[in-house]
Amino acid sequence: MSKSNEPIDILIVGTGAVGAFYGSRLAFSPRVRLSLVCRSNYKAVSTRGLRLQTHSFGSYDVTPHAVYHSIDAAKQAPNAWRYLVVTTKALPDVHDESADLEGLVGEGTAVVLIQNGVGVEEPYRRRFWKAPIVSGVTVVSAEQIEPGLIKQNRWTRISLGPYASSPTADAYSRAHESVLHASDAATKEFAALLTEGGIKDAEVYDQRGIQFVRWHKICINAAMNPSAVLSGGTPNATMVKDPTLRAHLHACMAEVFRAAPSILGAPFPSHLAKPEAILRSNERNAGGRPSMLVDWEAGRPMELEVILGNPVRMARAKGAPMDRLESVYALLKMAQRRRDEERKQEKGRESKL
Repeated sequence: MSKSNEPIDILIVGTGAVGAFYGSRLAFSPRVRLSLVCRSNYKAVSTRGLRLQTHSFGSYDVTPHAVYHSIDAAKQAPNAWRYLVVTTKALPDVHDESADLEGLVGEGTAVVLIQNGVGVEEPYRRRFWKAPIVSGVTVVSAEQIEPGLIKQNRWTRISLGPYASSPTADAYSRAHESVLHASDAATKEFAALLTEGGIKDAEVYDQRGIQFVRWHKICINAAMNPSAVLSGGTPNATMVKDPTLRAHLHACMAEVFRAAPSILGAPFPSHLAKPEAILRSNERNAGGRPSMLVDWEAGRPMELEVILGNPVRMARAKGAPMDRLESVYALLKMAQRRRDEERKQEKGRESKL
């Protein structure tokens, strides 16, 4: 851990809505010195800092210690980063983002991954096999309504836990205990920093516990997100109120509830909501549009691999196939491929005009 008289240098990689919100709260800890990597919002944030309009804390501004226009620019800084907080979308089929952190992860640096999906940690563990890794799952509802201006609509809860190695593999066994100990210590310190910044529901789990939280969110994301796309942009509340779609969503969630215990080697924790309770809660989510649907409509890559592909492969490897979700995965993967091919062909035709 950091010496008590030295600031804890934290770099947020991917300062969108989620990264900006949690980064802004970390900045309220007297121990933290916050820096940001910004891309499309670099000009706004480097000029005016972060501007927040929040349900939980009111409106406020945060001036970071430094703002970088790229990860490469951050590598030129003299800081010894204690935490690298990755809040970008997890798109392993597009780019191995763990490679981007080469040159930033030093001795004593912990990598915090606040991303959707399962299996997001493994590329970082393979590349930085000695580094502490903190796995994070959040339910915050936030959006960047203009560059550098973040609106938090509701919720602040973030669940954190250590990651030493994949639950489906026996790799890194020699280093497992020391890495797990360091990751656990980093998890507790990072949660404490968030608490100092006003996040009162920063929850700490053990390694298996945080993976169950990830799989529970998969239960929601793998059912709701793809179905919103495949049903032509149907909002969450509309889907769960349609009897046929509700039955489909329940079946998707039930597959996850059956598969996760086989993968993680323990029953699903009783405190996590069951499929029917999740569906009831979404009856009130009028107008709720999953991020995968927003990405599809904007022509951006969807988080297919970490939300569908990885879970399907893990479940199959443990003899607990998720047939319905595997079909959804195959359909959406082909739909994305055809969309991208058609766009490429259209650009080719335009270039010849």
